[in-house]
Amino acid sequence: MNVPVHPDDITPEWLTAALQERHPGARVAGVEVVFRAEVTNAHARLAVTYDEAAGAPPTMFCKLLPLDDRRASIAGTRMGPREVRFYRDLAPLLKLRVPEVHVGLHDEADDSFVLLMEDLEASGCTVSDGPTGVDADGAATALEGLAEIHVRYEDPARRAAEAPWVPPLQFGSTYGSVMLQYGLANHRDRLSDAFATISEIYIHQGRALFDLFTSGPQTIIHGDTHVGNLFFDHGTIGFLDWGIINVNTPMREVSYFMNMAMDIEERRRSQGDLLRMYLDARRAFGGSEISFDDAWTAHRVHAAYCVPASCQVVTFPAGMSERRRIFSDAFLERAEAAIADLDAVGALRDVAGLVA
Repeated sequence: MNVPVHPDDITPEWLTAALQERHPGARVAGVEVVFRAEVTNAHARLAVTYDEAAGAPPTMFCKLLPLDDRRASIAGTRMGPREVRFYRDLAPLLKLRVPEVHVGLHDEADDSFVLLMEDLEASGCTVSDGPTGVDADGAATALEGLAEIHVRYEDPARRAAEAPWVPPLQFGSTYGSVMLQYGLANHRDRLSDAFATISEIYIHQGRALFDLFTSGPQTIIHGDTHVGNLFFDHGTIGFLDWGIINVNTPMREVSYFMNMAMDIEERRRSQGDLLRMYLDARRAFGGSEISFDDAWTAHRVHAAYCVPASCQVVTFPAGMSERRRIFSDAFLERAEAAIADLDAVGALRDVAGLVA
């Protein structure tokens, strides 16, 4: 099937054909775009009426390549095709809560894609406004789900058989360095000394820091488990936005989730217990052994990753919406708390000698 360029290209005829794999017999009578936004990709919410629903939902969330001048560059990242393949190939094998996908297509010719997914609002789920973080109970459930995918794909042969399309994390982009340099040059007064120190290391010793962030056992990880890429489903934590799924060390994911998704005080109170719970879950799934001491050291080291992860935030762009400002402030607050609480600068000095 052709991949639509614009939400308005999703006609009743196209959607009827596209739904047949998941909802055989569905016949669409009408499609209305009731919401649209340009974020990293183009987002829309569709209201659908049917002559025959065959189990298909009345509303769906739509995700496409952006419609503006970023289209080619975003297509070049192949985030969309990877996300389509995750939902098609891997999600059915896992217990992890992810949105239900009704249509997932991508075009190898130009890396365009379309995802028609569960409307989480209609399902009674919520997404954080930024300040609202995951509590310890929710984190425990989420970490158990992450342990399952981490253990399942720590075997290179299984990765090759089930997910050969998931790439290792690559070094080379200057995107984060440029953003952090701008933040230091223009907003140094809004950043802690520890944040600035790690920024300088990332800018000037990026390869060494990358090697440190990717050292350890390798497996498939989500890659970006901050609070904005999660949803709350009546006590269960679900995971969104699988576009940068990659092969990396699992402790990168565990640390980043605790630091950048949890409520700060909940993380401070429970992070040691949660690490032990994650390691116990790995053992229960038959995973390779990681000692608590090694996990704790990795947690401290990966707290430094909160700095490059905040590269867009520290540009403090003018004219952003109040909603975006609230989210960005909460994002930076989590990053600053993590690097201070875990003495990330000291970890970089003691583990890798990256600080004088």
